Formats: sequence, structure tokens, C-alpha cells
Amino acid sequence: MRKRVMVIGLDCLEPALALDRFADDMPNLWRIAGGARGRLLSIRPPITCPAWMCAFTGRDPGQLGVYGFRNRAGWDYGPLRLTFSDGLPTENAPAVWDLAGQAQLHSIVIGVPPGYPPRRVRGEFIGCFLTPGPESPFAYPPELAEETAAVVGEYRFDVSNARDTNRQRTLDEIHEMTEKRWRLARHLLDTRAWDLFVMVEIGTDRMHHAFWQFSDPQHVLYAPNSPFAEAIRDYYRLIDRQIGTLIERADDDTLILCVSDHGAQRMDGGFFLNEWLMAKGYLALKGQPVRPGPLRSEQIDWGATIAWGDGGYYGRIFLNVAGREPLGTVTPERVPEVRSALAEALRAEALPWGQPGVANRVFIPSEIYRETKGFPPDLILYPGDLYWRALGSLPSHAGEFFTKENDTGPDGANHAPYGVFAAISGQDLHRGTGPARALSDLRLVDLAPTIAAHLNLRMPDDIVGRAIDPALWGE
Repeated sequence: MRKRVMVIGLDCLEPALALDRFADDMPNLWRIAGGARGRLLSIRPPITCPAWMCAFTGRDPGQLGVYGFRNRAGWDYGPLRLTFSDGLPTENAPAVWDLAGQAQLHSIVIGVPPGYPPRRVRGEFIGCFLTPGPESPFAYPPELAEETAAVVGEYRFDVSNARDTNRQRTLDEIHEMTEKRWRLARHLLDTRAWDLFVMVEIGTDRMHHAFWQFSDPQHVLYAPNSPFAEAIRDYYRLIDRQIGTLIERADDDTLILCVSDHGAQRMDGGFFLNEWLMAKGYLALKGQPVRPGPLRSEQIDWGATIAWGDGGYYGRIFLNVAGREPLGTVTPERVPEVRSALAEALRAEALPWGQPGVANRVFIPSEIYRETKGFPPDLILYPGDLYWRALGSLPSHAGEFFTKENDTGPDGANHAPYGVFAAISGQDLHRGTGPARALSDLRLVDLAPTIAAHLNLRMPDDIVGRAIDPALWGE
């Protein structure tokens, strides 16, 4: 018998729900958790991209040079660009399936972001939600696309509009997407002699963002008696049934891992980051801005600007550094002083409502990453410790810093810093005799070396992750 690893990734699965509130609705997850379980500390920031690649390479975002879905492509003032799979340093930062291929092991990889274009593996690779559509290349080997269509029809990578105001349509699309993804997963498990299986379901993330406010009475936009009040719980039940169909395909020598890249929590509001920077004298515009609306590079008076920001589930702030940016105003020797003053001002900004005692958190990338490749931000902002979202656009009125709405469409949740970890050996799963250990100090970057240790693969020396002791789940 050969050792195998099955990784069931559930994007944004929240431990307070899966391991507590909805625990009785998830018997199959708890069968896995019967080996070992705990909260899994995500990366900073806890964002789907690059979180999953940090998980499967054992590296932090700075080592990958990827700081979010979109990243600067240079030190100019051009727009941030989406990160695709061909922009990752696979040669110097191999994922576990790359190492498995070098060891002549067979991998099945489904939906791991960034997974477009599809990556070459020794086995099968199905692209992630960044894939434009089924008409685009999404499978490796390429002929796998036809096989996918034969198994599930038109494969769905994501919902058509994650912020659709038609909630029923969103719900229907999430369920359709999920059913097709797991049907394809079962097919590949049944028809391939695999050693490593990795899949990521994005539906959990989409459910939280679209439906959180309907089930959380503490949410600022809580809608009581909503027909969607049980939508998240029902989806967790669906996911658990799907988990059950996969783990029955694991033999005694399979290590089963169920993990999430981060968690979820309610979103109390949005912080207009660039409006705040303007009011504090850091950001200057050439004229009266169009309100409300996105802030565009051509609107900014770069010769009079010290810093500007980019919004999202967290905020990124860039200093306009002389000799680095084309029209930089901050000399390199003043960067630490300016950065420190800006960070302190952000931390001191009071939030008008929401979680009591919650304040903004600010990080300096060079202090939280082993190295900072690419074009990192100068500051990373967690508005309201991620109970708030950073808004890069400008509000309707000058001096308006806070809102209860998202600037890019309806969104009821933000990301939380801890995801789910559950693990069990196939032997203990089948016997129902796992040690049921509750673990602490678990990190997302520990996932790759843990997988590698089970498969007897050697990880590179420069990773920040460490293998979790397999004895903790009964091996």
C-alpha cells in the first residue's frame, strides 16, 4: 500500500460555524475532526489569493511577491493587475504537487487559486474561479476539458456575479457550481491512480459574502425574517454531504485533511481610505473629483501626493517615494518617519459604530514577511481589525469616511484571520477510533510541509511552514 493525501479545501469556512454553531449539521467533517482539529491561522492578509498558494508552497506572501488578488506590476502609477498562475515563481517556490510530480507521484488538483491558466502537473489540473469561462483553457492535460464536459456538462468555475442583488439567482448558481465540482472530483478519484488529491470549493466564500447579513442579528444590515435566513446553514449541510462522498474513497493509508484558508465574520462597514488620506493631507487631486466613484490615477496630483491607497477586504497604502515612483515626493531617508506617522494616525482613527473596542490594525510588510519580492505595499491596513472593509473609491460627500455599504456591490461579510483544520488517517476514519486531539498554534503555511512529510517529499529549505506532527491525529 502506498501513502496518499486527500486535501478538501473549503474557502472561507468559518470555525465558529463549522466547529461550533453548525457542528451537529456536519457529521462528516466531524469524522475527520475525530483525528485532530483546531483553528488554522491564515496569512497576513487573509485573502484567498495568495492564501492557498502560501498553503501549498509553505511560503508567505512576501516570498511569493503576491499581496492580494491584484498587485502592482511596477513602481509606476498604473492600475493593479490580477494575479494569474503564470505569474507565480513555481521554479523557486514549488507547490506540493510540483514536488509530487518530481517524485513520480500522481496529483489531482481542482480549483486551487490562482489556477488560471491551468498549471502543468503530473496528473490532472482543473482551473479555479479566475478562469474566464468554459470556452477558455481550463484543464491540464487539455483533453481533460472534453472529459469534464462529458461528466458534468458545462463546468461552472464561479457565480456569474458575486455581488448580484438577485440573491436567489446567486444561491442557485452556488449550488449548481458546487454539485458539478464535487461530481467531477468523484469521477477523477474513481478513474485515476492518484497519490495526492487537492480541491478547493469557492462556494463557501460566496455564501458568506452574499448571505451573512440574513443570519446574523448583530449585523448592521440584518434583515429579520428573510427567506435566506438559513441559506448558509443549509449550504454547510450540503458541503458536509459532499465531504462524505469523498472520504469514502480514502483507504487506510490516506491522510485526510479538511482545511480553510481563512474564516469569515460580519462586516460592520466600509472605510473610505483615499478620502481619509486626502483629508489628512497625504493625497492631492488635480481638481474636483467625480463623486461617488473610483479614484483614477489621472485624477491624482502626483507631484503633491505623499501616499495613496487601494481598497478591498483589507487596505494597501503606497508611499510616493522619490527615486522609486516616477514623481516621488518622499525621500528614501524619510520613508520610516512618514510610514510610522501614517500608521499611528490610522490606528488612532475611531470607528463610529460596530464591534466595541475594535480599532484599526496596521502592519509593515518588511516586518511580517521573511522577504518582500515584487512590488509590496508600504503599509497593510485591517480596518476595524477586519470587521470593516477598505474602500478605495471616493464617497458622495467630501470628508465622509464611513459607510454601511460596500462600494463595489452588496457584501455582508469580511475575512477573518483563522480558518478550519481537521485531519485524520484513513485507518482511524474507518475504525472510528481517532485520538480526537484539539490542536493549537496551527498555521496555514504548515499545510505544505505536512503533506510533504506524509508523502516523503523534501520541501525546500527556505519555507516558513513546518510539518504538523502526524502523531497528533493518530499516525
